[in-house]
Parts: sequence; structure tokens; C-alpha cells
Amino acid sequence: MQNHRPRKRFGQNFLRDAHIIDKIIAAVAPAPGQHIVEIGPGEGAITRGLVDSGTTFTALEIDRDLASRLRLEFGTAENFELVETDALTFDLAGLSAGGQRLRIVGNLPYNISTPLLFHLLQYTEIIDDLHFMLQKEVVERMSATVGSRNYGRLSIMVQYACEVTPLFPVPAGAFYPPPKVESAVLRLRPWRQLPHPAINHHHLGVLVNTAFQQRRKTVRNALKTIISEEALTSLGIDSKIRPENLSLEDFVNISNSLQTTHRQP
Repeated sequence: MQNHRPRKRFGQNFLRDAHIIDKIIAAVAPAPGQHIVEIGPGEGAITRGLVDSGTTFTALEIDRDLASRLRLEFGTAENFELVETDALTFDLAGLSAGGQRLRIVGNLPYNISTPLLFHLLQYTEIIDDLHFMLQKEVVERMSATVGSRNYGRLSIMVQYACEVTPLFPVPAGAFYPPPKVESAVLRLRPWRQLPHPAINHHHLGVLVNTAFQQRRKTVRNALKTIISEEALTSLGIDSKIRPENLSLEDFVNISNSLQTTHRQP
């Protein structure tokens, strides 16, 4: 079959390294009875291993040419389904009929990885886990700890919803064409019970975003339009530290205190 020409508008870099392909499939460990959803299967590098495992398998592919290739190669498999769609807008709930939880896998395009992650995190109640290949820098930001230079909005909002486990790096040479950045694979496991539940998830997101828009400022100044210094002190928070020194629990406590205050008559 003639090779597909990668399209820049879809951020296509195709995995070609057999060793990395095997490592990803081993990390996912697909098994019969599970429902796996692969986002952007591309040329099908890991698709074969997932389909052959006997799982219920759904591929989401936006590129029509690649969708045709995938149908030719996997269309006869009874457990294979292909949906031509944009994963950024696709409603995963429709795949969870009967209450079966989903396992999500994908080599996410660098140009849409963050908005796609936030879209998928809306469905954590029906997802068992997510295995993604992403830009290494994004993986570092998602798994960053309090006080580190990579710690920020993405770290907090992903860790609020999931346990984050970086798995292994992937060199640029494993792809065609080779991207200009290094990649890495990680696992996300949505919490069955949130360690630090927020009263209002949207409000928490706004709070975190506001704080890190001015991350070099002190918490007092970064959040001065949202909460007073006295209120921060009452929560046991030093208003003179920077937002990167606030833990997820700190942000949830601030958000919940504001929601509680606003609910009072």
C-alpha cells in the first residue's frame, strides 16, 4: 500500500518504530471484554495489536484518506469500528452504552493535545484509563509537582481528575516525518473518588487559570480580584508565595471557600 503523505494541518507524525509500538501495546495490555477507543490511529501502527487482542475496538479518525486505508486493512474484523470524526468534538458517551467503561489510546497531535485532553477529561466517569503519546514537554507539565518550573494550570487540572504516570520517552526518530520535539508516553487513571473534590469544577478552573496568567506575581497580587489577603490567611495560605507553590489541595480549598461564601444568603 502506498505511503500516506503526512498532512501538517492535522499535525501528522506517524509512528514507525516496531520496538516503541510493542512497548505501547504492552503498557496498554488490552484484553478481551474491554472497549478500547483509539484517537487518530493514522497508519494503524498500534491498531493491529489492539484489534488482535480481542477487545471491542473503536477508531476515531478525521483524515478521510487514512480512514479508507484503515477500513481496507481492518474492516473485516468483527470487533473493529471506525468513526470518521473530529475527536475534539466527539461525544464519547455514545460509546459507553450499557455502562461499559472505555479505555482511551492515542498518539495525540501536538497542535491540539491540550484542548483535546481537556475535552476528554469531561468523560472521566466512563473512562478506565488513557494511554497517550504526547510531546515530552506536555507530559512533564502534566506530571509536574508543586514548586517545579513545569507546574501550572495543566498539572493541576489533570491531576485533579487523574492519577498521572509517565511511562517512557520516545525519540523523534521513531516517527515519520520526525517531529522537532521529543515525545513520551504516559498513563492517566481517572480517580474513582476525587482526593480533593471541588464544589464547582468550572470555578476551580477559572481560579487556577487566573493564578497562572501572572505566575511570577505573589498569590496576593495574582488573585487580588478574586480573594482578599485576609481570606487567604484564614485558609492557612501565605499570600506572599507564588501560584506555583500552591498545591492542588490549596487551590481546591480557595475555590470551595469562595463558593461557600457566595452561597450564603
